[in-house]
Amino acid sequence: MLKNRLSISSWSLHRCLGPLRWTVWDDAAKTQSVKIEDQPSELELTELPKAAAERGLSFLELCDFHFPSRDETYLTELRRAFDDANVKFHTLLVDYGDISSPDPVRRSSDIQYLKGWIDTAKAAGAASVRIVAGEQPANDKEAIMRSVQALQELERYAEGSGVAVVTENFRELTSAVSSWSQIVDGVGGDFSTIIDFGNLAAAEKEDGVRYGAPKAHSIHAKPDYENGVMNEERFIRMLSILDEMGCDAPVSIIFDRQGNMWEGIERIKQVMLQTT
Repeated sequence: MLKNRLSISSWSLHRCLGPLRWTVWDDAAKTQSVKIEDQPSELELTELPKAAAERGLSFLELCDFHFPSRDETYLTELRRAFDDANVKFHTLLVDYGDISSPDPVRRSSDIQYLKGWIDTAKAAGAASVRIVAGEQPANDKEAIMRSVQALQELERYAEGSGVAVVTENFRELTSAVSSWSQIVDGVGGDFSTIIDFGNLAAAEKEDGVRYGAPKAHSIHAKPDYENGVMNEERFIRMLSILDEMGCDAPVSIIFDRQGNMWEGIERIKQVMLQTT
């Protein structure tokens, strides 16, 4: 049942989880650096699993930029918070990295950086790490090949850790279903992907959901809005395609509008539950 697969991404609460720690590429230094964006700290990341459980959510996906620390003590505390709340840490979402970059220095550095997040995911008890496939143009065939090779390398690194490597139709390289599918299919095996409704072009929404459903690790259920009003019919249609395809992956409610975030999440949740 859908109500047993409900989740949120910490992005849906990005205005209340404290400072955002954005990783960026410093081209002069040829390494990663961090830029901090101030946000109110109304809820600690370690308090989120309990807050989610209280709202009937069984899974969570946490963004890398919400982690205030990656030291062993903190990650153990975070893991315990998930265990105590009986909520599954489904995905650690790493928003940084261009593993498709034509710059071998950048690409190699980013791959090593992402291996560090696989280690972090293992220590925190996450089931998987979402890796951005790349930021190069969607029609760049060489970039697609570089992305596939890097994802395969990251999969090999994660072997035996209990952490799966997944990707998503997120950022430029996977902005078209054609390039997204070439990457996911190119990695091979049981490689899976997150489907983000909001990142699919209008003309490709249904085809994209149909392609991704059999390979879905999770769904980022982000409604479309027109003049500030949710297009419930289109949103429910996307969810119904998942049902038609027999997809039973966790479904993360994505809210990024103005207003109270928990109230916004609840509004989307109620629309979703109409489909069951």
